[in-house]
Amino acid sequence: MTAYEFPGEPGTGSGPAQRPDPAAYDAVVLAGGAARRLGGADKPGVRVGGRALLDRVLAACAGARATVVVAAPRPTARPVTWAHEDPPGGGPLAALDAGLRHTTAEHVVVLSADLPFLEERTVDRLLSTLRASAAHGVLLTDPEGRDQPLVAAYAAPRLREVLALLTDRHEGLAGLPLRRLVAELNLTRISDPVASFDCDTWDDIATARARIREHGHVLDEWISAVKDDLGIDLDVDTHLLLDLARDAAHGVDRPAAPLTTFLVGYAAARAGGGPEAVAEAARRAEALAARWAEESAAEDQISGTRPQPDVAPDATPDTRPDAG
Repeated sequence: MTAYEFPGEPGTGSGPAQRPDPAAYDAVVLAGGAARRLGGADKPGVRVGGRALLDRVLAACAGARATVVVAAPRPTARPVTWAHEDPPGGGPLAALDAGLRHTTAEHVVVLSADLPFLEERTVDRLLSTLRASAAHGVLLTDPEGRDQPLVAAYAAPRLREVLALLTDRHEGLAGLPLRRLVAELNLTRISDPVASFDCDTWDDIATARARIREHGHVLDEWISAVKDDLGIDLDVDTHLLLDLARDAAHGVDRPAAPLTTFLVGYAAARAGGGPEAVAEAARRAEALAARWAEESAAEDQISGTRPQPDVAPDATPDTRPDAG
């Protein structure tokens, strides 16, 4: 198992003990399985919108204090702790039990690694619903109303109790289906046909890739992919930057648009980064573009009213050999 330390975890720092953060949560992502319906392909590594399915799920639970992935270690866009079930290939309950052993938060988000449309706001919704209820867990349902227990938030102590109960009852968790877990829990259900969409077949992969490229999705998907690939964990106002690019293109020159937005990003980084630094740099560049456009418009107006000099015909004789 490969492990990464996370700031603020018990045992990683010194000083007085702090009270547990009630808003903190851990995440367990199940990324094993044989992917038989994909012909045995490496499903977590299949790319949708330029990003591996596993990386897309890890982005959705980026707010987790600790993230455990139950699978063989691989390169990922975010640091995680790796775990594996015993015996290997023991199924989802055995994998969940292995992942939970590396978590300490009161609430845990449990996810499969094949959810292309899962977003952080959905994870937040699961958690906020759980915290506001007496339920043991909150899960999503698919368009047919079927439970999706691997897109859910759970009370970790109760989850451990049930897993221990099932272990004693069945002399282990290997091979047990997820419905055995669901049957023992008091659950709240939320319908979300988009976030609950998972990729079991190549047709599902094709559907996900096509949806991402639809008008209205492609820009957000592209920005998310770029941020993930560059390791940028920053939320910025994309409309602000697009407005700046438009003003630079129209008020200055078309190539000024991408160069100006690049310089704004560079200036924001030098100023310490963060959404506020980006907004301030963009504001200043937009004001400059406006002044530039005003000067150009004023100069055009002056040029239109200024008398133009008369230009006399050129009387210089043509001395070329072939001149007529």
